[in-house]
Amino acid sequence: MAISTEHLVLEGGAGAVDCALDIPEGGLEAARGWALVLHPHPLFGGTRDNKVVTTIARACVQQGLAALRPNFRGVGASAGEFDNGQGEAADMLGVVDQFRDRYPALAGGRFVLGGFSFGSAVASQVHAGCGPQSERGLDIAGLVLLGTAASRFSVASVPEDTLVVHGEQDDTVPLQSVMDWARPQGLPVTVIPGSGHFFHGNLVVVKRLVLAYLARVLG
Repeated sequence: MAISTEHLVLEGGAGAVDCALDIPEGGLEAARGWALVLHPHPLFGGTRDNKVVTTIARACVQQGLAALRPNFRGVGASAGEFDNGQGEAADMLGVVDQFRDRYPALAGGRFVLGGFSFGSAVASQVHAGCGPQSERGLDIAGLVLLGTAASRFSVASVPEDTLVVHGEQDDTVPLQSVMDWARPQGLPVTVIPGSGHFFHGNLVVVKRLVLAYLARVLG
């Protein structure tokens, strides 16, 4: 599948938000909607080009979605400084609004949220701020959380059909902390045996899980 990438700049509370937009074969006109995919901790080398983030994005593109990968505050050409998830979540809510205004045809299609590690915590907050129970009231087709940072940041409650994937041997975010977050919600967690936080050697498995999930929720 031929994938092209464009670069665009949107605005957050601290200034510019530097974004990459992965476009499926056939161009934006052929896309069935879009995805917002968020990267891991900015202070530990996390960027929109992280391999787990690009794996999620490629799965989205393969399912016909345009995938937007922003850099958080202070990363790449994005303005500002790390704000422990609060400013980042506010920025991403603004990004959702601006992207929908800029690409109304895509905004009328399906919308998927995804995130890895720190990005998963931010994605959960974005879901809370723009999902069906919020003032924005957007119809979010799916939510993908990998390496969910439940022991480190505030992770909001999420719908029961969210895809949550975690490594059995994650020593950055212990599996137990994710289970403790998921248990009160009755939320299933898919565990990859032997995998660490960054899913080394397991990205093919991750992509297969995301593709299967997207095929189900997108119809």
